[in-house]
Amino acid sequence: MYREFEIGTAKPTRAERAEIPHHLLDCVDPLANVTAGEYARQARQVLREITARSHLPIVSGGTGLYLRALLEGLFAGPQRSEDLRKRLRQRTEARGNEYLHRILRRLDTAAASRIHANDLPKLIRAIEVCLATRRSMTDLWQEGREPLKGFRVLRLGLNPEREALYTRINRRAEQMFAGGLIAETQALQEKYGPPAHPLSSLGYKQAVQHLRGELDRAAALQAAQQVHRNYAKRQMTWFRREPDVHWFPNFGDSTAAQSEAMETVNSWLANAS
Repeated sequence: MYREFEIGTAKPTRAERAEIPHHLLDCVDPLANVTAGEYARQARQVLREITARSHLPIVSGGTGLYLRALLEGLFAGPQRSEDLRKRLRQRTEARGNEYLHRILRRLDTAAASRIHANDLPKLIRAIEVCLATRRSMTDLWQEGREPLKGFRVLRLGLNPEREALYTRINRRAEQMFAGGLIAETQALQEKYGPPAHPLSSLGYKQAVQHLRGELDRAAALQAAQQVHRNYAKRQMTWFRREPDVHWFPNFGDSTAAQSEAMETVNSWLANAS
């Protein structure tokens, strides 16, 4: 969604975008902050526009919370408190992410079990919600959500063999570094500085560490590969809890997976009509 962040986000190429329309790319300023709720609001508007043209919307990605926000809705949480967030970030710098995770476990055990200790933005938001409302975020999640209406949803998931997945993740990180990730990060850092939230995301964070002299290039690449593998593992943990997913044991560019997916789609459409 963020403009100017190209290599580390693995955005579709211009050729891929020319082949089929893509939406919600390059629509957010690098200094802005996009929440799952804001993504859901924009995505629902795009879905309505696509269906108004009698086309089929395909939602593609791997961020479970954002997909849940789109399909199931989010509770109307309290406004952000920059003062509280600043204090929580300072605590993290002094004591580490585990300290915040322990606080969240005391406030909302269920939320703490879903949010990884390394996912600092979600940790801070969950604690912020609990303190501002004096209720657990899990309880609030169960109230007041507005699910997506007017659509039938078919969920397709890719589940390739773990070692093959990790090999491809490692190769993609190598391609990002070889393709100019460090130079892109340096330019963005010089232009926007630390307030640019995406600079703390996977890949960019390790490039920043290299630019600061904290990691040499090889160590930065290895660290980026590791955090991407960890994230993929958390993705699978999340999506295995999602209901009614049709899983395909391969990558999306596999002809076998594509054939199985089309059979599933055609069968689903036939049963729905």
